[in-house]
Amino acid sequence: MTNTNPTNELSRRTVLQTGVAAMAAAGIAPFVRAAPRWDPKNPVIGTGEHQYECIHDWAVLPGTHAFGNTHGIAFDSKGNCHIKHTVNASSSSADAICVFDPSGKFVRSWGAEYRGGAHGLTLSKEKDGEFLWLADCNRSVVQKTTLEGKVVIDLAWPEASGLYNNKGEYKPTNVAVFPSGPHAGRIYVADGYGKSWIHEFNAKGEYQRSFGGPGNNRGQVRCPPGIGIDMRGGEPSIVVADRSNRRLQYFTLDGRHMNFVTAELRSPCHFDFRGDLILIPDLEARVTLFNKKNEMVAQLGDGTNFGLRDKPRDQFIPGKFIAPHSAAFDKDGNIYVVEWVEVGRVTKLRKV
Repeated sequence: MTNTNPTNELSRRTVLQTGVAAMAAAGIAPFVRAAPRWDPKNPVIGTGEHQYECIHDWAVLPGTHAFGNTHGIAFDSKGNCHIKHTVNASSSSADAICVFDPSGKFVRSWGAEYRGGAHGLTLSKEKDGEFLWLADCNRSVVQKTTLEGKVVIDLAWPEASGLYNNKGEYKPTNVAVFPSGPHAGRIYVADGYGKSWIHEFNAKGEYQRSFGGPGNNRGQVRCPPGIGIDMRGGEPSIVVADRSNRRLQYFTLDGRHMNFVTAELRSPCHFDFRGDLILIPDLEARVTLFNKKNEMVAQLGDGTNFGLRDKPRDQFIPGKFIAPHSAAFDKDGNIYVVEWVEVGRVTKLRKV
């Protein structure tokens, strides 16, 4: 029945207005639908405290550039993102290192000499500034440069190891360095696509020792593309992405085997660290987070899409990875993933 009594209608309106005012005074927003914390067109992946808005193709290239396989990523102290890629055949620029500001806007590029062989990219914050360590598996080259590309150290190939018949057998994929502290200057290079050795050099670039070598026993590795220094246990250790053995392997600083991590891994490629977390891009279509005990806390974007890596972009599935090759945290805990796909892909996982 319709209420035609104006007095009753006025009383009802007064009660509602009074209630709204009281709720507002208490800091409550009545009848207001909260805006989503992410763009509705972007998938949200992960669970619990590890949920992320999945923003594919975050880095915006100018028309003169086209990504090839995106292999390496690192952030400097200004929040700029440095990406290393093999360069697509359609690109008019041969530059293999592209730099983007924190919003994903293109800043500059350099490094045409790395085209085709661009692989590992490690940023080192040292007392003299910030530097990049770059591995080129095609030219058998490891170099330390400024953020603008000036070569500071050209690391000699490990001829002194006696493990190679020629330089071409050495195909370095990634570098780990101690930028400061009691071990400052120690350099570790993973020969991931060559003979599966790990080589140590001192701060002057002089060869020290080799460990690892091909195999699946304790202390042996097979196709180790990634290497890092894990400080989460208090004492530093060397962690290697023992990819073809489907595991991580830990070593002491002088190359003695410590332990394996095998659970929840398919084809680990590399690492980044934030607090107690280790971030592991897994070439077989997912990104994994482990806690300080190397227990899995999240797996992100798990897909079965590896066959899409050489397909056009419009066949990629939103929220699913194809072939994560490297990944990094920014200062706010967001994650950025680059993939081994022919047309390149940079995905920002914005923490929500």
